[in-house]
Amino acid sequence: MKSYRPTSPSRRNMTTLPYRDVVTVNEPHKALTHGFVRSVGRNSYGRLTTRHKGAGHKRLYRDIDFYYDKKDIPAKIATVEYDPNRTAYIALVNYNDGEKRYIVIPKTLKTGDTFIVSENASLTVGNRLPLKKIPVGAFVYNVEIKAGSGAVIARSAGTFVEVIAQDAGYTHLKMPSSEIRKVPENGWACIGTVSNEESRLVNIGKAGRNRWLGIRPTVRGSVMNPVDHPYGGGEGRTGRGLRRAKTRWGKPVGKGQKSRTPKKYSNQFIVARRKVGKNKK
Repeated sequence: MKSYRPTSPSRRNMTTLPYRDVVTVNEPHKALTHGFVRSVGRNSYGRLTTRHKGAGHKRLYRDIDFYYDKKDIPAKIATVEYDPNRTAYIALVNYNDGEKRYIVIPKTLKTGDTFIVSENASLTVGNRLPLKKIPVGAFVYNVEIKAGSGAVIARSAGTFVEVIAQDAGYTHLKMPSSEIRKVPENGWACIGTVSNEESRLVNIGKAGRNRWLGIRPTVRGSVMNPVDHPYGGGEGRTGRGLRRAKTRWGKPVGKGQKSRTPKKYSNQFIVARRKVGKNKK
């Protein structure tokens, strides 16, 4: 982590990531980039569905390959780059047939290293192979829920999923949330852990930096009026006065309360629920 001299109150505790030690180029590969409009928390009707999102610095989108459909063709890491749209570092890779693609890079891979997507690939960091061929105890990322659907699990900085069992056509995975989940064994996954594990340790330092990231301020419910939030109103500072924490719409939230839909379609694939609340370990 990079810290700064306390030349101002915001600089005193602010930290950033040591990009110069990792990133090898400043400009992305133009052919794999395009502009896009961020949803900033609104749905297709323009209605606000997620609070505290909006504005922020303009971003250029990098096309990341999450499908890994070039099988049995070795690839070489050409550059390691910063991506403003995700917490992990990305890499521009050159396949032996001449094609270039962006991928999310694991933490030990660097420029010049190679990897391959193959059913017979070795258990080397960066290689991608079917879950059924990965031994118990291995750490994986970019995991598919269904074969050919593309990676959806363990894509953010520093995350990984642990293979804990192979049983009856399913691979049991221990998620970062501590949930144990069954995934079809013919799905694919990459060996290793996602790069930039220090991302979660960054101290933003000042409110303005959050606004650059597109994060708007959060207002506490206890300072609102009764019409705006269940915690609002009262003379002076008052507690919430309710046994269970809830959102401004009355939905349970935090403190170990279950918010998952009781009859969700994926319940059948969950072997053990995630640990929540004070007893989470």
